[in-house]
Amino acid sequence: MAYFERIDETRFQATEHASGAWDEDMQHIAPALGLMAHVMEQDRDQRREDSLRITGLHYDILGPLPVGEVDVVARVLRPGKTIELVEVELRHDSRPAVLLRGWLLAQFDTARLEGTALAEIPGPATFEPWDASTVWPGGLIRSIESKRRVLGEGRSQAWIRTPHSLVADERVSDLSRFVGLFDVANGVAVRSDPGDVLFPNVELSTQIFRAPEGEWVGYDTTVSFGPDGRGLTQSIIHDLKGPVGSATQALTVRPRQ
Repeated sequence: MAYFERIDETRFQATEHASGAWDEDMQHIAPALGLMAHVMEQDRDQRREDSLRITGLHYDILGPLPVGEVDVVARVLRPGKTIELVEVELRHDSRPAVLLRGWLLAQFDTARLEGTALAEIPGPATFEPWDASTVWPGGLIRSIESKRRVLGEGRSQAWIRTPHSLVADERVSDLSRFVGLFDVANGVAVRSDPGDVLFPNVELSTQIFRAPEGEWVGYDTTVSFGPDGRGLTQSIIHDLKGPVGSATQALTVRPRQ
């Protein structure tokens, strides 16, 4: 079973696997972010033949998103031969729920320049299985296989994969599938018990310098809380070959009464 089923050209139905960790009546935003990247890629492929590469995605999460039907529409904000800025809007019940702006870049041969100083993390075979459902409820959490190594308070490395497709009966790129799990980073390096403190993210930004491959998504994650209700989750994202980019999440940190 997939996280979403297509209804028509722009509408999708979220399934039980998309239910969230803070409230099971609401969607875990992770699959919705992947769906929006998927729609961005489909829109690009319908308009052009040169397959511009997604390099940066910024999502603004405007509020809770019920498990139900969503409408997703893409539009070009800055057309160009080698650089485009594309916006994707996800709506529920005619209300904007998530806004995405993404930069797409032309491909050039930079293989001789390839390299990064970002540290690799050990592969999933070296990590212990982690039952994330002991910390987090929700259909998404129950749908994934997780392995984790805790390095300290608010500091963990983890690998996650899912047997479920992002959209039923559709080919989805590894990039969109990876993006559909990036938001999980906020839950792999828990700084405070979510039973005591709420710390959902209000946005997510990711930058990609290499196309991810395979089924395992790796996280090298640090969570920081400030003194006045603000927080930050920072992750270097990996596939089995090494780092592919980064993801950051601004958090609203709210002690439960």
